Amino acid sequence: MTERAQRALRLGTRRSKLAMAQSGQVAEAVRQLTGRPVELVEITTYGDVSRENLAQIGGTGVFVTALREALLAGDVDFAVHSLKDLPTAQPDDLVLAAIPLREDPRDVLVARDGLRFEQLPAGARVGTGSPRRMAQLNAYARAHGMEIECVAIRGNIDTRVGYVRSGELDAVVLAAAGLNRIGRIDEVTDFLSVDTVLPAPGQGALAIECTAADTDLAAALAGLDDPHTRAAVTAERSLLAALEAGCSAPVGALADLLADGQVVHEMRLRGVVGTTDGSTLVQLSTTGPVPTSHGDAVALGRELASEMLAKGAAGLMGERAL
Repeated sequence: MTERAQRALRLGTRRSKLAMAQSGQVAEAVRQLTGRPVELVEITTYGDVSRENLAQIGGTGVFVTALREALLAGDVDFAVHSLKDLPTAQPDDLVLAAIPLREDPRDVLVARDGLRFEQLPAGARVGTGSPRRMAQLNAYARAHGMEIECVAIRGNIDTRVGYVRSGELDAVVLAAAGLNRIGRIDEVTDFLSVDTVLPAPGQGALAIECTAADTDLAAALAGLDDPHTRAAVTAERSLLAALEAGCSAPVGALADLLADGQVVHEMRLRGVVGTTDGSTLVQLSTTGPVPTSHGDAVALGRELASEMLAKGAAGLMGERAL
């Protein structure tokens, strides 16, 4: 065995509890796949230390930049990202070597007194840092005669759930996948149907990235790839890119597979964009054959985006950088 084959692979990760949990799970899978030891290298990102509103500091891409810089500098061999944090444009010198099987993509509610969303009292304060969630929660509330107040929050899962435990907020909205990965799914009081709140493009999926030059590692990591997950998130991210929306824009998207029994025959892509007060939503879906190539998946997303733009989606996404 060569010296390189024996050397521990260095996996770059953010330091948050969630990032460490999901990186640890990937590290174990890579150990089993390659027979090589994997060590976690903790990297602090600007998004982790800044207390500013996420939309103001450049959207969720701020969590990705430091990890990518470490990859390109050769400080780590590969990195794990939450796919919904990745900007839609992929750098030429980096490759998404694997997108493993997706976790539950839904959003969930953690509310006081075990309340479900429709049981929240009038004037309930609901915390989320996501314009996408605000738009859809407010739209649902309007349509069902509920009164809620969405409160912008930031912070890790402990911080967010802490607002409910302390009584400062009645509820917070989080991603099911994150709570699953850190073993806290039992704190959920309501799983929000995707018919109520469409998740962020790529939500619940992880991206394993390495340099394009490291073809051996990229080939090895590809063993963790799930083709259906990759097709689905590629379509969702293509929709986001075609809407020219940043990570902080109020865009939700979900591609799911439609099956007859055990035979998967079609993919349905749903998209939504709206004003954060929920007064206007553009929500459409399209169904087509399961994409068999990257280009097919991209085309599915672009097709739905063009229909949404024709229905007025562009005017709902706030100011765009010219």
